[in-house]
Amino acid sequence: MDTQGRGRADDVDPADQWVLNPNTGEYELRLTPSAPQSGVPGPRRSAPVPNRSAGPSGRTTTPVAPGPGVPPPRRRRGAPEEPLPGRRGRRPAKQPSKAKKTLLWTGGTMAFVLVAGAATGYFYLKHLEGNVGTTDVGDAAASSFSKDEAFNILIIGTDKRTGAGNEGYGDAGSVGHADTNILLHVSKDRTNATALSIPRDLIVDVPDCETIQKDGTKDVVAGTEDVRFNTSLGQGGRDAGCTMRTVQAATGIKPDHFVMADFNAVKTLTTAVDGVDVCVEKAVNDKQSKLVLPAGESKVEGEQALAFVRTRHAFGNHGDLDRIKVQQQFLGSLMRKMTSGDTLTSPTKLLKLAEAATNALTVDEAIGKVGTLKDIALELKKVPAKNISFMTTPVKDNPAEATPVTVVVDEARAPQVFDAITNDVSFTAVKAQEKKEKAAVAARLKGSKSAASDVRVRIFNGGAAGGAAQAELVYLQNEEGVLKSENAGNADASLAKTTLEYAPDQADQARRLADIMGLSGSALKPGKSVTNSQGLPTMTLTLGKDFKGAGTKLSSAAAATPDVEKSTADKAQCAS
Repeated sequence: MDTQGRGRADDVDPADQWVLNPNTGEYELRLTPSAPQSGVPGPRRSAPVPNRSAGPSGRTTTPVAPGPGVPPPRRRRGAPEEPLPGRRGRRPAKQPSKAKKTLLWTGGTMAFVLVAGAATGYFYLKHLEGNVGTTDVGDAAASSFSKDEAFNILIIGTDKRTGAGNEGYGDAGSVGHADTNILLHVSKDRTNATALSIPRDLIVDVPDCETIQKDGTKDVVAGTEDVRFNTSLGQGGRDAGCTMRTVQAATGIKPDHFVMADFNAVKTLTTAVDGVDVCVEKAVNDKQSKLVLPAGESKVEGEQALAFVRTRHAFGNHGDLDRIKVQQQFLGSLMRKMTSGDTLTSPTKLLKLAEAATNALTVDEAIGKVGTLKDIALELKKVPAKNISFMTTPVKDNPAEATPVTVVVDEARAPQVFDAITNDVSFTAVKAQEKKEKAAVAARLKGSKSAASDVRVRIFNGGAAGGAAQAELVYLQNEEGVLKSENAGNADASLAKTTLEYAPDQADQARRLADIMGLSGSALKPGKSVTNSQGLPTMTLTLGKDFKGAGTKLSSAAAATPDVEKSTADKAQCAS
């Protein structure tokens, strides 16, 4: 009998009787368990014997029973499985039912889909991240974004004419200036936000600013005095960090981050949300911006949306201040559209919006990650639209111009607005604040008042004009008889509002000083007393930025309700 037929079971494929032994690295003949096996090779002979056969390598090999780690020969298809020698016969393994096979297949497929989806999501986020442009503005921006604090983001709309989608609007090749500027303040508790527009034609002093070049080197662009705000970007190589520094110099408010968009951003974002609803009181046909709209409500997107926010000649007195109002109305409508159920429940729209937004934006490096931008968006989403206030920096015509073209900060009204933002005061909760203020006045000012001669107080300058503490000291002693008072110098920190801190047993003294100075209940801060230079207990009066001068009474109510025109993001308005 030949080697393939000897001792072979009919259910074994002859080609599978030769298997590789992993212990030796040699091919060996493995017969079926039913054939007589010998674990020891027979004596070497000169002629082939029935027990020996030439393997695939041409070497003569003695058939042995399978050893440890050596696979048995495969069975022919359809042949029943035979038990190994020396082992009791077992019942054939029960095959999974069709239902179980289907479940296993479905589960495996779903697992694969989830893994693939997670990988796809990761790569898509990296793709979006690659869309976002970033600028290193050094210490002009905060080093990171915090979810637990109030934050200020400077939104810059640049009029650059370079880059895709920005050509054909005149001033060809312009690098772009700070054409539209909105300082967005989001409160710490996320109950409100303020969007403060800064006119492009506002006269300011642009400070020296350090810029970082593409090769990593640093260059300082010299500052300029009495120039338009829009020159804080682009002029002389200034970057967005220079604009951020200019905002801080002009308002006292430090932006934490910036977001910059160009003409093309307006077109792509409005197209991504299938248009933005706008309203005009009268029909518009502006040949310069090419804006054509009927009276009443319309939907604009793409080029038409850009024309709507750029036009100077369709509304008001054809100036920048009226254009700002129209842009605020447009942004309110865009915010409502972006957060509407229509957009948020449509995967297609959300993807279009994500692509458009990331392609349209340039931001500082600290928020250049898609995850950080997402966090900012989620924090903004917490603020109710009715509590997002749009307003413009209080300004007046430039007195240095015979025919005013530019504007300057209105020193009578603007500081109140700047202080409110600095101190995280909501412009949409004025009535509630006034009510709270009155309650504080009733609680803290109600009661007896000591004689002026018994009032003991130390006076600090905490943000008022230089020499204010000494001037107020002289006034209190000479005019009001508050003789037990002294000048304590400058406070450790600057305050927006004047405060008077006192111990419970000094309440009558606090009420007398509040009456003299016109301090409200909220300015009175119950706490603990300190000692004066003579070691006697005394109150602490800190003159803040709201201090108007010695002998001039203060009223925080006026500061809480600054005289400024404003609108909110939840209400649609018609441009006029």
